[in-house]
Amino acid sequence: MSGVERFIVGNLPFVGGKDLSGRLHIGYAEVFWKVHPHIPPPSCRPAKTRLHQLNEDHATELSSLSRQGLERLIGAAFFAATIDDGDGLVIVCDQDTPYDSPNFLWFKSRYPRFVYVDRVAVSPARRGEGLARQLYEAVFAAARAAGHDNVVCEVNYDPPNPASDAFHEKLGFSEVGRAHLADRGKGVRYLHVPVPPPLPTD
Repeated sequence: MSGVERFIVGNLPFVGGKDLSGRLHIGYAEVFWKVHPHIPPPSCRPAKTRLHQLNEDHATELSSLSRQGLERLIGAAFFAATIDDGDGLVIVCDQDTPYDSPNFLWFKSRYPRFVYVDRVAVSPARRGEGLARQLYEAVFAAARAAGHDNVVCEVNYDPPNPASDAFHEKLGFSEVGRAHLADRGKGVRYLHVPVPPPLPTD
């Protein structure tokens, strides 16, 4: 089992206390399988081409990856999820993920344990439907289940990304540092939020 074959669809009552069956596909690194051994094995393979295209459509914000590179990253991730086989994507690492991203390493040098949102993207055709928020709620649920206290990420300030700034501010993220990545031609803001409590259930 590797790459995007980790993605599954099923009843996920632990995601924000809501049943997102048929909408949210979740992929787990081994640590998360151990936390949730009752989750059934993967049974659904989202379209790899759509996931890769979604990443490339957001390459300025996320950084470009080959399809094989994207699959390797998903395979090594602490947590990964997609909505409707490629309309939304999130890939998340923790402090033990073997990853050489300078942004990931910035956090690793400062936090002993953390969940790092490496990339999150939503198809332009699906924006305004709350999909990014759903993906982040899934990240928070995974972080809580594994006993994490810190969720971190970065957002570009050069070129600016005001929509992402506003979105992360609404989720409670605050800036904890900045870096200019000369080799990538961008500047980033490093953000942190304590893992929030679960959403109230009806």
